[in-house]
Amino acid sequence: MYLVKTPSLVSQLLPQYLWKGDKRNKTIYLTFDDGPIPEVTPWVLDQLELYNAKATFFCVGDNVRKHPDIYGSVIGRGHIVGNHTFNHLNGWENTDDQYLKNIERTSIFVKSDLFRPPHGKISRSQTRSIKDNYTIVMWDILIGDFDHQLSKEDCLEKALRKTEAGSIVVFHDSIKSWSKMSFVLPKMLEHFSNLGYKFESLHEWSKLQPESRMALTA
Repeated sequence: MYLVKTPSLVSQLLPQYLWKGDKRNKTIYLTFDDGPIPEVTPWVLDQLELYNAKATFFCVGDNVRKHPDIYGSVIGRGHIVGNHTFNHLNGWENTDDQYLKNIERTSIFVKSDLFRPPHGKISRSQTRSIKDNYTIVMWDILIGDFDHQLSKEDCLEKALRKTEAGSIVVFHDSIKSWSKMSFVLPKMLEHFSNLGYKFESLHEWSKLQPESRMALTA
């Protein structure tokens, strides 16, 4: 069970997390979780380049270790990276010590002050432990490219209907999500580009203090 669009009440109750970007301009923030992998990530980079789109890639540390050339290509093409733990750990199912050590191990390979908890699951104590070193990035739109029960057509419809200026959109550059992600991403890039939107990474926006971000997304 998941929500395609994060309710505004959630972001208001949990302002310590980054839920949405700047909605004053026609900007969308595409993010990709779980890579890099050779079967998917290079294709994603090519699609983004067609529209001069920049994105944020939340990388699994072990995948970066195994595929440093692809990770280097992500950075070389002007995108931003973030920490997504070394083994895609669920914070609710691991002790704080296990979770924090996994994040720290990833920091050897992924140099970034952005962090996205896998599955969006992180405890309050884990949050307190890393909040001074990382901006914890959640999302506004979860398109569900990982959902085997969702058709690719429904996935696209929801993505186009729910996304708006300032949306932080979650895709996955993974084998599991390939079927729907590869269908939705090109069409989403084309659709919103034709409407005059631009696609940016979270680099500058994430530097703002939470209270400043909330004031601009309310």
